[in-house]
Amino acid sequence: MNSQLLNSATWQHGEVRLVCVERWHETHDVVSYRFQAEQPVKFQFKPGQFITLLLDIQGERVARSYTISSSPSRPYSIVVTIKSIADGLVSNYLANNLQVGHRVLATGPDGVFNLVDIETDKYLFLSAGSGITPMYSMSRWLEDTQKGSDVAFLHSAKSTRDLVFHRDLKQFEQHNQNFHLAYTLEEGELQDGSSVTAGRFSIEWLTEQVADFQSRTIFVCGPAPYMDAVKAQLQQAGFDMSRFYQESFGGAPTATASSPSDDATPFMLHISDKQIELSLDQSLLDGIEKLGLPIIAACRSGVCGACKCKVIKGEVESSSQMALTSDEIEQGYVLACSTKIRSDALVEL
Repeated sequence: MNSQLLNSATWQHGEVRLVCVERWHETHDVVSYRFQAEQPVKFQFKPGQFITLLLDIQGERVARSYTISSSPSRPYSIVVTIKSIADGLVSNYLANNLQVGHRVLATGPDGVFNLVDIETDKYLFLSAGSGITPMYSMSRWLEDTQKGSDVAFLHSAKSTRDLVFHRDLKQFEQHNQNFHLAYTLEEGELQDGSSVTAGRFSIEWLTEQVADFQSRTIFVCGPAPYMDAVKAQLQQAGFDMSRFYQESFGGAPTATASSPSDDATPFMLHISDKQIELSLDQSLLDGIEKLGLPIIAACRSGVCGACKCKVIKGEVESSSQMALTSDEIEQGYVLACSTKIRSDALVEL
């Protein structure tokens, strides 16, 4: 088996069948799952990217995207770290059912929120809740491959019970004088000398912890209210927002600028030899799913990029292009979950 791994092919993109080889609790409601490929491969991805799990739950195909929490510097397995949320179909299904030896189908990796497509030499990671996952992958990559990288890592959580990856992050700080770790906690404190401030993120706390934040490239991930607050405070502080990058899973796409009337004439969506009428408030994803065509809609909020499709003809209006590159946008690609047609349209999956 060892020689098979050493000589295995590299998986860079596409579908792959995974075998769960380990699972463990990070916190009371966060579980990490380590996978290897059914046929040995070396996983190659960009730190910060995600994979999409394709699952059958109660006879229904369900897709969800999860950030890879491991690093490509350790390529023989891949880890996703998932927080169980109230009424969360997939997160709770995995926590209650996915065990060592079980197999799942995955596709990817995807995502432009990563350390390869976004280059810098001074990092500022700002995260809250499960938004810590891509930041941990990035930090592990830097620790393994670029020892001594200048990293400030500021995380916000409810309490010490909710701190994920703390032990590893603390070790990074102890081993690298250029790695600074600090937390805001709504309750509780740590006894290991970590920098902990009561409360939530504020520009005053950021300035106190990272005096040179204006000269850094900022990566942000977390719940929408947290990200909105961080962005607004940085803008007010005069930060150069061309060096601000964010990723977020969860939350609905923002509303489109227009507000069509209920009695507006519907348009026709054409895909291959199929067609369907869509009202002005229905998304491309609504039409594609009603036609029964295969499409992955993992986040349904315009951030994962799994539902990417190409507009060949017609006018559309999109509320999110977050997961698309500039080249893809120029070629006519859109995100089906956050795009509505504004004329008869021809789309290619």
